[in-house]
Amino acid sequence: MAYSGGCLCGNVRYATDADAAFGGNCHCTDCQRASGGPYAPVMMFPMGTVSITGIPKFFVSKGDSGNAIERGFCQNCGTQLFLKLEAIPGLFGIRPGSLDDPSLYQPSLDFYVSSAQPWDHMDPGLPKRPLSPRG
Repeated sequence: MAYSGGCLCGNVRYATDADAAFGGNCHCTDCQRASGGPYAPVMMFPMGTVSITGIPKFFVSKGDSGNAIERGFCQNCGTQLFLKLEAIPGLFGIRPGSLDDPSLYQPSLDFYVSSAQPWDHMDPGLPKRPLSPRG
């Protein structure tokens, strides 16, 4: 399947023909703060399969796991677009809300639900993991 998307102002665009290796909703407090919402959705693709036009800026922080997280933003409008996780070095993340067709996103899991807010109404049909999506 082909995916494409970009930021609010159009300065950064991306595309990939790769299949997503994973799609899920992270409820960790770091993602809540970064997204401004109850969770941050992410689609992970094999590293090197996403082509990017424009120059995103990456900000590095430590997640709830203690591992580094790099979030990629448009330098002009601030849209969060990308994610690189130290814990999963072979994958590159895209924020599904930035897709040209966000309805293509099909999450398979809610993770770090131990940090979820009580007002966060998660899809009861998705599996839940208290911490990492890996276990």
